[in-house]
Amino acid sequence: MEISLSRLHFPVTTLGPGQRIGIWVQGCTLLCKGCLSPDTWHRRDRSISIANAMEQLKHWLPFADGITISGGEPFEQADALHALLIELHANFQGDILVYSGYGWDDIKLKVSEMDGLIDALISGPYLVDAPQTLALRGSDNQLLHRLTPLGEARFAQYDRQLTADDKVLDLALDDTGRIFLTGIPQRRDMLRLQILLEQQETPLTPLKK
Repeated sequence: MEISLSRLHFPVTTLGPGQRIGIWVQGCTLLCKGCLSPDTWHRRDRSISIANAMEQLKHWLPFADGITISGGEPFEQADALHALLIELHANFQGDILVYSGYGWDDIKLKVSEMDGLIDALISGPYLVDAPQTLALRGSDNQLLHRLTPLGEARFAQYDRQLTADDKVLDLALDDTGRIFLTGIPQRRDMLRLQILLEQQETPLTPLKK
């Protein structure tokens, strides 16, 4: 089984509790207006095996509190997502959070087929004109589903309004020196950061979720 991935990163501290492994899949047909990761929309011909992905992740697993899978759209590679989740559960004891731009009714059957493999799921498209006041969500239409006892224990704390203490962005450099953002910025955060970096003549490659 192969999966198309955009990138892997550790640690991520803005997409769930603790220090997390971030897995971004490549490919999404939803094309939400205002999406901060349009670079993950195009489905690449190149994929990697689930075994190869696990080989890349294995060095981080002992140090991670959880894993967040986003994209792109994970459920557009549902079979590969299922296979990856099985391997992750066999090798990792922390929680797994999945983001999907599909509504709950569109994916609940697929989620049920992955019973026990996803601890928490955030469903619904990003709506650029919707309010943005809830923790872990890009827009308030998105729903947080706590699907397992571990998901309930770890994610009940996020069923609330954002506070001033919530960290919303991680900033990282890749091997080429590009800057990546992970997390869920508030509107105009990206513009403010872009202006700041342009003043310093630093290129910015944003990545959300």
